[in-house]
Amino acid sequence: MKRAATGSLVGLALGDALGFPTEFNDVPSVLAKCGPWREMELVTPAIVSDDTQMTLALGEALVTAMDRGLLVASRLERPLREEFVVWYRSPENNRAPGNTCMKACYLLKTGKPWLDASQLHSKGCGANMRVAPIGLAPGLSADQRAGAAQLQSALTHGHPTALAASDLTAHAVRLLVDGVDPAGLVGRLRSYAIENRERYHEAWLGGLWRRAGAVSRRAFIAEGWDECLGVLERLQDALRAPSPETDPCLATGAGWVAEEALATGLLCFLLFPHEPLLALRRAACSSGDSDSIACLTGAFAGAYLGADAWPAAWADRIEYRERLLALGARWDG
Repeated sequence: MKRAATGSLVGLALGDALGFPTEFNDVPSVLAKCGPWREMELVTPAIVSDDTQMTLALGEALVTAMDRGLLVASRLERPLREEFVVWYRSPENNRAPGNTCMKACYLLKTGKPWLDASQLHSKGCGANMRVAPIGLAPGLSADQRAGAAQLQSALTHGHPTALAASDLTAHAVRLLVDGVDPAGLVGRLRSYAIENRERYHEAWLGGLWRRAGAVSRRAFIAEGWDECLGVLERLQDALRAPSPETDPCLATGAGWVAEEALATGLLCFLLFPHEPLLALRRAACSSGDSDSIACLTGAFAGAYLGADAWPAAWADRIEYRERLLALGARWDG
């Protein structure tokens, strides 16, 4: 068994820890700090950011919801809210968390309905950098996976592009768990986006589209899918003439917004689909949101290659190791 869930969660955390010290730095500054990018080493202690913390919050909420029965919106929303509020209140929530997550979680803490807490303007990467558990959990239907991915985004990031990018990220993780050839991954993701372009998951999202002031459900969600399709086209262009020595953010964006974080994380993975440490290093040595880009790269690489992708010298010292391994073991069977 490749233990894809463990591999993906550990890879996500390793990418996060490798990229956290380089966030907000341009590439020359990263090289001056860390040396040649192909030789970047994990710092000690291997501290992660809010990306891994919120991934664990989502993963543990998902376990709680699935233990209670069939996964539906009403069964997932409560533990999601509870875990996000625990994260919000935690003294360990001191890793430069995003303003959108903090504001939305504050409103959730006050008891606001999630529709009122959702930050409709925000398509920041804070929702899709944490969504990997929904792609890893076994036994979900395609509708459950898509609806859950979009709902977990909507609790904080209600912009349609945040919803679509979260859905697409979870779908990419699932495809890689199932062994899809990385060479065909972008084409599969484009087809998925086109098929779902006007599909609004009302059972999961309720009246979010109406609160956003959209003219229709279809028009609301299509905006998000169109932005994702645009960045997937840029990703395809980058892969036609790959340039591993070039800052990946120049091709697919700096990753501060959801669709760019997805595309740039995918780019780094697809440049080195069988060399996971190089993929992480390329992602961490970038000019954008390096921890989020690298955590997505690690989630993709680990989902595809499994737990043995990561050397023990790195994996054994990652922060939250026991929680990551427990969650992975739960889904690896």
